[in-house]
Amino acid sequence: MAVFNTPALPDREPTAAELNAIERELPLILAEVDLLDVEIATLDRPVSELDERRIRRARRRVLTARRALTNRTTATAGGAA
Repeated sequence: MAVFNTPALPDREPTAAELNAIERELPLILAEVDLLDVEIATLDRPVSELDERRIRRARRRVLTARRALTNRTTATAGGAA
């Protein structure tokens, strides 16, 4: 049996930079959670036309949030990809 000696991680709060990164990504995180909620709601029943529209709208919100985050990140990093 192998014994691993891993150092204990210090109990610490997130740094200001980590909190800012989370805040920047929050719209994308919330859009992904909404998409997951819609997908979970359709797991145990046949998907109706209304469900299909809900899924499409949720996917568009995820793509919009992802594009906005990418554009902000690119603009902050200097614009050159």
